[in-house]
Amino acid sequence: MSNTNSYKAFSLSLLLFAALFAAAQGTTVRATVDKNKLLIGEPVLLTLIADIPENEPIRFFYIDSIPHFEFLEKPAIDTTNTAEGTRLQQVIKITSFDSGHWVIPAFNLRDDIFTDTIPMDVVFSDFNPEQDYHDIKDIMEVTPEKEKDKRWIWFAIGGGVLLLIVVLYLVLRKKKPVVQAPVAAIDPYEEAMKGLEQLESAGADKKLFYSRMVDIFRVYISKRKGIHSLQKTTDDIVKQLKGLPITRDQFEKLSQSLMLSDFVKFAKYEPTREDDRKALDAIKQTIIEIEQLK
Repeated sequence: MSNTNSYKAFSLSLLLFAALFAAAQGTTVRATVDKNKLLIGEPVLLTLIADIPENEPIRFFYIDSIPHFEFLEKPAIDTTNTAEGTRLQQVIKITSFDSGHWVIPAFNLRDDIFTDTIPMDVVFSDFNPEQDYHDIKDIMEVTPEKEKDKRWIWFAIGGGVLLLIVVLYLVLRKKKPVVQAPVAAIDPYEEAMKGLEQLESAGADKKLFYSRMVDIFRVYISKRKGIHSLQKTTDDIVKQLKGLPITRDQFEKLSQSLMLSDFVKFAKYEPTREDDRKALDAIKQTIIEIEQLK
Protein backbone atom coordinates (compact mmCIF):
# COMPACT_ATOMS: atom_id res chain seq x y z
CA MET A 1 0.00 0.00 0.00
CA SER A 2 1.37 3.44 -0.92
CA ASN A 3 2.12 6.11 1.68
CA THR A 4 -0.82 8.20 0.43
CA ASN A 5 -3.30 5.34 0.84
CA SER A 6 -1.88 4.49 4.26
CA TYR A 7 -2.30 8.10 5.38
CA LYS A 8 -5.91 8.16 4.13
CA ALA A 9 -6.73 4.92 5.94
CA PHE A 10 -5.13 6.20 9.13
CA SER A 11 -7.06 9.51 8.90
CA LEU A 12 -10.34 7.67 8.28
CA SER A 13 -9.72 5.45 11.31
CA LEU A 14 -9.10 8.51 13.47
CA LEU A 15 -12.35 10.11 12.27
CA LEU A 16 -14.35 6.94 12.96
CA PHE A 17 -12.81 6.63 16.42
CA ALA A 18 -13.59 10.28 17.20
CA ALA A 19 -17.19 9.83 16.04
CA LEU A 20 -17.63 6.72 18.16
CA PHE A 21 -16.05 8.45 21.16
CA ALA A 22 -18.31 11.48 20.76
CA ALA A 23 -21.39 9.26 20.48
CA ALA A 24 -20.33 7.41 23.62
CA GLN A 25 -20.16 10.70 25.51
CA GLY A 26 -23.70 11.74 24.60
CA THR A 27 -26.93 11.24 26.55
CA THR A 28 -27.91 7.59 27.01
CA VAL A 29 -31.31 6.26 28.12
CA ARG A 30 -32.78 2.88 28.94
CA ALA A 31 -36.00 1.34 30.20
CA THR A 32 -36.24 -2.03 31.97
CA VAL A 33 -38.81 -4.11 33.86
CA ASP A 34 -38.31 -6.65 36.62
CA LYS A 35 -40.44 -9.21 34.78
CA ASN A 36 -41.79 -9.68 31.24
CA LYS A 37 -44.67 -11.98 32.21
CA LEU A 38 -47.24 -11.14 34.86
CA LEU A 39 -50.59 -12.26 36.15
CA ILE A 40 -53.52 -9.90 35.66
CA GLY A 41 -53.32 -7.19 38.34
CA GLU A 42 -49.80 -8.16 39.42
CA PRO A 43 -47.44 -5.18 39.95
CA VAL A 44 -44.39 -4.66 37.74
CA LEU A 45 -41.50 -2.24 38.31
CA LEU A 46 -40.65 -0.13 35.26
CA THR A 47 -37.24 1.56 35.65
CA LEU A 48 -36.33 4.60 33.52
CA ILE A 49 -32.72 5.87 33.51
CA ALA A 50 -31.13 8.82 31.69
CA ASP A 51 -27.36 9.48 31.87
CA ILE A 52 -26.75 13.09 30.84
CA PRO A 53 -23.25 14.55 30.31
CA GLU A 54 -22.28 17.80 32.00
CA ASN A 55 -22.38 19.78 28.75
CA GLU A 56 -26.03 18.90 27.93
CA PRO A 57 -29.25 20.33 29.44
CA ILE A 58 -30.98 18.35 32.20
CA ARG A 59 -34.27 16.76 31.08
CA PHE A 60 -36.29 13.61 31.72
CA PHE A 61 -39.14 11.58 30.28
CA TYR A 62 -42.70 12.85 30.57
CA ILE A 63 -45.04 9.82 30.55
CA ASP A 64 -48.75 10.53 30.69
CA SER A 65 -50.00 7.00 30.06
CA ILE A 66 -48.99 3.55 28.75
CA PRO A 67 -51.44 1.60 26.53
CA HIS A 68 -52.93 -1.46 28.29
CA PHE A 69 -51.20 -0.58 31.59
CA GLU A 70 -52.13 1.46 34.66
CA PHE A 71 -49.95 3.38 37.11
CA LEU A 72 -49.94 2.12 40.71
CA GLU A 73 -47.13 4.31 42.01
CA LYS A 74 -45.22 7.09 40.28
CA PRO A 75 -42.62 8.40 42.74
CA ALA A 76 -40.37 11.42 42.32
CA ILE A 77 -37.28 11.31 40.10
CA ASP A 78 -34.02 10.34 41.83
CA THR A 79 -30.98 12.38 40.79
CA THR A 80 -27.34 11.30 41.21
CA ASN A 81 -24.15 13.11 40.30
CA THR A 82 -21.72 10.87 38.38
CA ALA A 83 -18.18 11.31 37.06
CA GLU A 84 -19.60 11.94 33.57
CA GLY A 85 -22.50 14.20 34.54
CA THR A 86 -25.95 13.49 36.01
CA ARG A 87 -28.05 10.32 36.25
CA LEU A 88 -31.84 10.63 36.52
CA GLN A 89 -33.81 7.55 37.56
CA GLN A 90 -37.47 6.82 38.22
CA VAL A 91 -38.97 3.46 39.25
CA ILE A 92 -42.68 3.35 38.37
CA LYS A 93 -44.98 0.58 39.63
CA ILE A 94 -47.48 -0.45 36.93
CA THR A 95 -49.95 -3.26 36.31
CA SER A 96 -52.39 -4.46 33.65
CA PHE A 97 -55.88 -5.90 33.64
CA ASP A 98 -55.87 -6.68 29.87
CA SER A 99 -54.69 -10.18 29.07
CA GLY A 100 -52.56 -10.65 25.98
CA HIS A 101 -49.16 -9.90 24.48
CA TRP A 102 -48.42 -6.17 24.68
CA VAL A 103 -45.44 -3.94 24.09
CA ILE A 104 -44.40 -1.06 26.31
CA PRO A 105 -43.51 1.57 23.68
CA ALA A 106 -40.22 3.39 23.37
CA PHE A 107 -40.01 6.60 25.39
CA ASN A 108 -38.25 9.59 23.87
CA LEU A 109 -36.10 12.00 25.81
CA ARG A 110 -35.80 14.20 22.75
CA ASP A 111 -36.26 13.80 18.99
CA ASP A 112 -33.21 11.54 18.48
CA ILE A 113 -32.98 9.69 21.81
CA PHE A 114 -35.37 6.76 22.51
CA THR A 115 -35.48 3.79 24.89
CA ASP A 116 -36.01 0.25 23.56
CA THR A 117 -39.51 -1.22 23.43
CA ILE A 118 -40.33 -3.89 26.04
CA PRO A 119 -42.49 -6.95 25.25
CA MET A 120 -44.93 -7.93 28.02
CA ASP A 121 -47.25 -10.93 28.47
CA VAL A 122 -50.30 -10.48 30.71
CA VAL A 123 -51.85 -13.85 31.60
CA PHE A 124 -54.40 -15.46 33.88
CA SER A 125 -53.31 -17.77 36.69
CA ASP A 126 -52.71 -21.35 35.61
CA PHE A 127 -55.65 -23.77 35.99
CA ASN A 128 -54.87 -27.12 37.58
CA PRO A 129 -57.23 -29.78 36.16
CA GLU A 130 -56.12 -32.29 38.82
CA GLN A 131 -57.37 -30.14 41.71
CA ASP A 132 -60.42 -31.51 43.52
CA TYR A 133 -63.76 -29.86 42.92
CA HIS A 134 -65.83 -28.67 45.89
CA ASP A 135 -69.38 -29.94 45.76
CA ILE A 136 -72.26 -27.54 46.34
CA LYS A 137 -73.68 -28.14 49.80
CA ASP A 138 -77.40 -28.36 50.52
CA ILE A 139 -79.20 -25.71 52.55
CA MET A 140 -79.08 -26.59 56.22
CA GLU A 141 -82.24 -26.14 58.22
CA VAL A 142 -82.07 -24.55 61.66
CA THR A 143 -83.03 -27.10 64.24
CA PRO A 144 -85.08 -26.01 67.27
CA GLU A 145 -82.14 -26.68 69.63
CA LYS A 146 -79.97 -24.16 67.72
CA GLU A 147 -82.46 -21.34 68.04
CA LYS A 148 -81.54 -18.81 70.67
CA ASP A 149 -83.30 -16.06 72.47
CA LYS A 150 -83.12 -13.08 70.09
CA ARG A 151 -84.64 -10.48 72.34
CA TRP A 152 -81.19 -8.88 72.81
CA ILE A 153 -81.31 -7.83 69.13
CA TRP A 154 -84.28 -5.57 69.79
CA PHE A 155 -82.54 -4.02 72.80
CA ALA A 156 -79.47 -3.38 70.63
CA ILE A 157 -81.57 -1.78 67.89
CA GLY A 158 -83.36 0.43 70.43
CA GLY A 159 -80.07 1.52 72.00
CA GLY A 160 -78.61 2.31 68.55
CA VAL A 161 -81.60 4.45 67.62
CA LEU A 162 -81.36 6.34 70.91
CA LEU A 163 -77.65 6.95 70.42
CA LEU A 164 -78.29 8.20 66.87
CA ILE A 165 -80.92 10.68 68.15
CA VAL A 166 -78.46 12.06 70.73
CA VAL A 167 -75.70 12.44 68.12
CA LEU A 168 -78.02 14.23 65.68
CA TYR A 169 -79.18 16.56 68.43
CA LEU A 170 -75.61 17.51 69.33
CA VAL A 171 -74.63 18.03 65.70
CA LEU A 172 -77.70 19.92 64.52
CA ARG A 173 -78.35 22.15 67.51
CA LYS A 174 -77.87 25.79 66.74
CA LYS A 175 -74.55 27.32 67.56
CA LYS A 176 -73.85 30.97 68.04
CA PRO A 177 -72.34 32.37 64.85
CA VAL A 178 -68.70 33.37 65.15
CA VAL A 179 -68.21 36.97 64.13
CA GLN A 180 -65.14 37.29 61.97
CA ALA A 181 -63.40 40.48 61.06
CA PRO A 182 -63.72 41.32 57.36
CA VAL A 183 -60.63 40.48 55.33
CA ALA A 184 -59.63 42.77 52.52
CA ALA A 185 -59.70 40.92 49.20
CA ILE A 186 -56.36 40.75 47.38
CA ASP A 187 -56.33 40.25 43.64
CA PRO A 188 -54.35 37.06 42.88
CA TYR A 189 -52.77 38.60 39.75
CA GLU A 190 -51.52 41.69 41.57
CA GLU A 191 -50.31 39.58 44.46
CA ALA A 192 -48.35 37.23 42.14
CA MET A 193 -46.80 40.05 40.08
CA LYS A 194 -45.74 41.93 43.19
CA GLY A 195 -44.19 38.78 44.62
CA LEU A 196 -42.23 38.08 41.41
CA GLU A 197 -40.94 41.66 41.25
CA GLN A 198 -39.75 41.50 44.85
CA LEU A 199 -38.11 38.12 44.21
CA GLU A 200 -36.32 39.42 41.11
CA SER A 201 -34.85 42.40 42.97
CA ALA A 202 -34.01 40.58 46.21
CA GLY A 203 -31.02 38.62 44.85
CA ALA A 204 -31.88 35.55 46.92
CA ASP A 205 -29.98 32.25 47.07
CA LYS A 206 -30.55 30.03 44.01
CA LYS A 207 -32.53 27.33 45.83
CA LEU A 208 -34.58 29.93 47.71
CA PHE A 209 -35.16 31.86 44.47
CA TYR A 210 -36.60 28.87 42.58
CA SER A 211 -38.56 27.58 45.58
CA ARG A 212 -40.17 30.98 46.19
CA MET A 213 -40.87 31.48 42.46
CA VAL A 214 -42.75 28.15 42.19
CA ASP A 215 -44.66 28.84 45.44
CA ILE A 216 -45.87 32.18 44.07
CA PHE A 217 -47.18 30.40 40.95
CA ARG A 218 -48.82 27.61 43.00
CA VAL A 219 -50.69 30.15 45.16
CA TYR A 220 -51.80 32.09 42.07
CA ILE A 221 -53.32 29.13 40.19
CA SER A 222 -54.93 27.93 43.43
CA LYS A 223 -56.71 31.27 43.95
CA ARG A 224 -57.41 32.08 40.29
CA LYS A 225 -58.21 28.64 38.84
CA GLY A 226 -58.96 26.53 41.91
CA ILE A 227 -56.05 24.18 41.12
CA HIS A 228 -54.82 23.05 44.53
CA SER A 229 -51.15 22.15 43.94
CA LEU A 230 -49.39 23.18 47.15
CA GLN A 231 -48.83 19.54 48.17
CA LYS A 232 -48.42 18.12 44.65
CA THR A 233 -45.24 16.95 42.90
CA THR A 234 -44.02 18.69 39.76
CA ASP A 235 -45.33 15.84 37.54
CA ASP A 236 -48.80 16.11 39.13
CA ILE A 237 -48.79 19.89 38.68
CA VAL A 238 -47.90 19.59 34.98
CA LYS A 239 -50.83 17.17 34.49
CA GLN A 240 -53.23 19.56 36.23
CA LEU A 241 -52.02 22.53 34.16
CA LYS A 242 -52.80 20.90 30.80
CA GLY A 243 -56.23 22.51 30.83
CA LEU A 244 -54.95 26.04 31.34
CA PRO A 245 -55.94 28.56 28.62
CA ILE A 246 -52.36 29.14 27.39
CA THR A 247 -50.52 28.41 24.16
CA ARG A 248 -48.64 25.14 23.66
CA ASP A 249 -45.32 26.98 23.42
CA GLN A 250 -45.95 28.76 26.71
CA PHE A 251 -47.00 25.47 28.35
CA GLU A 252 -43.67 23.90 27.31
CA LYS A 253 -41.72 26.83 28.75
CA LEU A 254 -43.71 26.62 31.99
CA SER A 255 -43.11 22.84 32.29
CA GLN A 256 -39.37 23.26 31.74
CA SER A 257 -39.20 26.01 34.37
CA LEU A 258 -41.00 23.85 36.96
CA MET A 259 -38.71 20.88 36.26
CA LEU A 260 -35.62 23.13 36.39
CA SER A 261 -36.76 24.27 39.83
CA ASP A 262 -36.73 20.64 41.06
CA PHE A 263 -33.24 20.08 39.64
CA VAL A 264 -31.92 23.18 41.38
CA LYS A 265 -33.44 22.21 44.71
CA PHE A 266 -32.51 18.50 44.71
CA ALA A 267 -29.90 17.78 42.02
CA LYS A 268 -27.26 20.37 42.98
CA TYR A 269 -27.59 21.87 39.50
CA GLU A 270 -26.17 25.38 39.37
CA PRO A 271 -28.27 27.50 36.97
CA THR A 272 -26.91 30.51 35.12
CA ARG A 273 -28.35 33.99 35.30
CA GLU A 274 -29.86 33.35 31.87
CA ASP A 275 -31.63 30.27 33.30
CA ASP A 276 -32.96 32.41 36.17
CA ARG A 277 -34.26 35.07 33.80
CA LYS A 278 -35.93 32.57 31.42
CA ALA A 279 -37.59 30.69 34.28
CA LEU A 280 -38.93 33.88 35.86
CA ASP A 281 -40.14 35.17 32.48
CA ALA A 282 -41.93 31.84 31.79
CA ILE A 283 -43.81 32.01 35.12
CA LYS A 284 -44.67 35.69 34.65
CA GLN A 285 -45.80 35.29 31.00
CA THR A 286 -47.97 32.28 31.92
CA ILE A 287 -49.77 34.33 34.57
CA ILE A 288 -50.27 37.16 32.08
CA GLU A 289 -51.76 34.81 29.44
CA ILE A 290 -54.13 33.27 31.98
CA GLU A 291 -55.33 36.76 32.96
CA GLN A 292 -55.86 37.77 29.33
CA LEU A 293 -57.88 34.67 28.46
CA LYS A 294 -59.87 34.21 31.67
